[in-house]
Amino acid sequence: MSIEVVVGANWGDEGKGRMVDYLAQDADFVVRFQGGNNAGHTVVNEFGEFKLHLLPSGVFNPNVVNILGPGMVIDLKGLADEIANLKARGITPNLRVSDRATICFPFHRLEDGWEEDRLGKNAYGSTRRGIAPAYGDRTMKKAIQIGELLYPERFRERLAAVCEWKLQKAERFYGRTGEFTFEEMLAWSEAAAETVAPLICDTSVLLEEGARAGKKILFEAQLGTLRDLSFGIYPYTTSSCTLAAYAPIGGGLFGRPADRVVAVVKAFSTCVGEGPFVTLMERELADQLRESAKEYGAATGRPRTIGHFDALATRYGAQVQGATEIALTKLDSLTGMPSLKICTHYTHEGKVYDRFPLNAVLEEAAPVYEETAGWSEDISGVREFSALPEAARKYVLRIEELVQCPIRYVSVGPEREALIDRGARG
Repeated sequence: MSIEVVVGANWGDEGKGRMVDYLAQDADFVVRFQGGNNAGHTVVNEFGEFKLHLLPSGVFNPNVVNILGPGMVIDLKGLADEIANLKARGITPNLRVSDRATICFPFHRLEDGWEEDRLGKNAYGSTRRGIAPAYGDRTMKKAIQIGELLYPERFRERLAAVCEWKLQKAERFYGRTGEFTFEEMLAWSEAAAETVAPLICDTSVLLEEGARAGKKILFEAQLGTLRDLSFGIYPYTTSSCTLAAYAPIGGGLFGRPADRVVAVVKAFSTCVGEGPFVTLMERELADQLRESAKEYGAATGRPRTIGHFDALATRYGAQVQGATEIALTKLDSLTGMPSLKICTHYTHEGKVYDRFPLNAVLEEAAPVYEETAGWSEDISGVREFSALPEAARKYVLRIEELVQCPIRYVSVGPEREALIDRGARG
């Protein structure tokens, strides 16, 4: 048996999808354990290029059982549409949905947008997909579990009560009336249930059976350490736990810790959304890199903020994740840059920081950089670390030293096979 977790060490958008797609080639289960369709994983393989939002990145291996775990909030129509889009391209995912995951309704999206509008310039940078209200309802004990779709009368009663509460809240807090009806929410649910209901089951049973049989179980996170609700740049975070330690719980496999945690890190820093970002790159250079590296959000299409590599944030991210190894992605995107900067420390009010601080410091901190040479050679075809240009090797090894975690994988292109595996590391 092998239990592995792929997580992001930074703000999200690190390239987790391409790593899960790669590692899923010899997996038996791939499990999403948190989040919803507020972010996306881009995968490029022999079938083409795909942007997945709810579906695990193991869907391209027909031998993998892909699971949406109980820790997720799931937009039923979004899931049904995503399945239909894959089928239209000749791929039928082997998929199961936890009966204990909860539903993200259209009224959650409305609430999300109303709150962002109310906050104005102080908005959190939400994708407006309803994730925070959906998780909030779970905490408030107002959420509806996906498994309740299998009990239509109970589902109607529960949905009617929730809709009544939501409509009162919309009017009294946001001054909104007539934005939706119970009948609309019921019709939305019933239409999507035609696709989703046959996939619903107690997924913990499947995982326990797989674990006892010695199967390989791969957990897939959404977003990264710095968007974690408890340890990220709060309040500019997501509304769930993005950490590897939570994976077995959010995925529904109990009492079995991870054997391996792969933290995915981009070779330069990027983020989508609001919040402090210390290593902001010079505008002209950032614009060039954004275009050449296609740095736009997979779920929203928003341009990503581009920065120099932040070793301080990444070391913190890897430590919080309990990473056993790192996958460094998009090294090829830095080809042609005459020099590269790595942030090793922050300064704030005369104090030097070598540990990632709270937003109160981050929002005014300045980066301390060291500079290293770039390279001009095309590295997209390189498959051995020793074949990289010397400057590229030095850049990777310096990052490894600063982050204090072994870099096993180095991505030199978006395709599944465009990857250097440095072998098992201690």
